[in-house]
Amino acid sequence: MNKDKSIELANLLKEAYPDATCSLNFTTPFELVVAVMLSAQCTDERVNKVTPILFKECKTIEDFANIDIKKLEQLIHSCGFYKNKAKNIKLCAKQVIENYNGEVPHTMEELTKLAGVGRKSANVILLEVFNIAEGIAVDTHAKRISNLIGLSKEKTPEKIEQDLIKFFPKNLLKDINHLFVWHGRNTCIARKPKCDICCVKDFCNYYKNLKNIK
Repeated sequence: MNKDKSIELANLLKEAYPDATCSLNFTTPFELVVAVMLSAQCTDERVNKVTPILFKECKTIEDFANIDIKKLEQLIHSCGFYKNKAKNIKLCAKQVIENYNGEVPHTMEELTKLAGVGRKSANVILLEVFNIAEGIAVDTHAKRISNLIGLSKEKTPEKIEQDLIKFFPKNLLKDINHLFVWHGRNTCIARKPKCDICCVKDFCNYYKNLKNIK
């Protein structure tokens, strides 16, 4: 895979998924911070069922900072790891209020200092709230597809992200995660990839190996 082929791959995915966007619902920057936290080890679909009730209860960042921890745990229980997520949400809200005057910061360095916000989450927040494509949010779909296609042999999100950045020009960075998520949900499914109908199968090491086995 070289840069020209990776651009062609991205363009084919854009043709296949022209509506690929962030699946999490939010109306304010901090709501997205919360939604991204809840999405860890949880589907976006489940998060979007929880957040309408949560956001109705917590209308401001101060509400998140002040909500009773037990009540917050109850509201987000179905998203899994609810105790740790509730603790991080409250602490993160307090950090934003105390250190950034209640405004979600817009640099990677500042975002990753917040409780519960790692590099992947920060990439999502930067892109969706501030339209800053500094990197690529490597989730389970991006990791799987990168490994199967042959864009990266790495296993950690941070190292996979660095490999992807080498392949894709900056103007495509904002699209890659959305495209990989949609491709992973619809075609390159974890348990049984639908290789026969895949629009980028000709670029894929996994598919080539599969054909050789057959």
